[in-house]
Order: sequence, then structure tokens, then C-alpha cells
Amino acid sequence: MSFCLETYLQQSDDYEVLLSRAGFKECAEIIKKKSNEVLYINPGDKVLGARIIGIPPIPVGINKDKGTIIISYTKPCHGTAAIELPVNDEEIENIRKIAIEK
Repeated sequence: MSFCLETYLQQSDDYEVLLSRAGFKECAEIIKKKSNEVLYINPGDKVLGARIIGIPPIPVGINKDKGTIIISYTKPCHGTAAIELPVNDEEIENIRKIAIEK
């Protein structure tokens, strides 16, 4: 699944902002706390077509039972947010393929 995450967030309402205007560390803590499973990726890796930035290793939360992932998303002048988004199983597998050991 590849699309513009910024456009998706502007045009959709099926996501949840768990934390906003925060730093990388605060978002990482929320991701770990709110996820059934946590995988880690390198800065610059793509999730949902967006390059994820942050302090490595960057956590990506997976809630397979809900069909969602939680990522940190940084928007200039607005800070970093932890966002829970619906995804399909294929996207979860794509994240597993780029996951690194912590």
C-alpha cells in the first residue's frame, strides 16, 4: 500500500492521533504502551509510502487484532505525533520485512 500519508490524514477520519506536538521519545513510549507488538525500523525506512524519521531504532506498533499500526509522524512546525492507522495484512508484512533487531 503506497499513498501520500499527508493527504490521507487530511481527507480521512479513520485514524486516531494518540499524542501530538511531542518529541520522538514521547511518541516512542506511547507506541510501546498502546501496541500488542512492537517492531523497530531505521530512520528513512518507508511505512505507508512515507519515510519515517526519528531517533533510532524507531518503534512501529502493530495491533493485528484491530488491523492497525501506530507510527510516529513528524510534520515541520507541528512536531511529532503518534498516529494509529488502519492497514491491511500486506502492509504489516512489509513492515516485518524492513524490521531490525533492537
